[in-house]
Amino acid sequence: MDNNVTRYNVQLYIYDLSRGMARSLSPIMLGKQLDGIWHTAIVTYGEEFFYGGEGISSCPPGGTMLGPPDTVVELGETEVTEEIFMEYLSSLGESTYRGDSYRLFEHNCNTFTNEVAQFMTGNSIPSHITDLPSEVLSTPFGQILRPILDSIHIAPPGGNVINRGRNA
Repeated sequence: MDNNVTRYNVQLYIYDLSRGMARSLSPIMLGKQLDGIWHTAIVTYGEEFFYGGEGISSCPPGGTMLGPPDTVVELGETEVTEEIFMEYLSSLGESTYRGDSYRLFEHNCNTFTNEVAQFMTGNSIPSHITDLPSEVLSTPFGQILRPILDSIHIAPPGGNVINRGRNA
């Protein structure tokens, strides 16, 4: 093993978009307890990277209008250089993670951070986050709300879009 290889820390920032309301209202509305409505971002190389209805964006850590994260999870370290990472994100922004590909339940910020976390560290993000859409949709109220929720595109203000990735 080469001890001269530079390693970079990779973190998962977790935000509760409901600001605690999911915890109190979900038992009444869904018949099951949800601890939050999760938005996640990857933090590495001194920047926060996330995906939403505008595509892949970045900002200083905690720099969106969501403010500081509710929780920070240490995902591990990577040997991937910032240059390779930015090329990887650019490629994702032109294909898989274009803004017009965003889908609240199937293809969202959490699917993005899970894919990036695996690329960078080999680790997945916590399953309670990736399982949230199926938890909601497994309830009768979730099925009723689905057509409305499918039209929602979350894009936390305050980020700089890396690659719009929209087809003209």
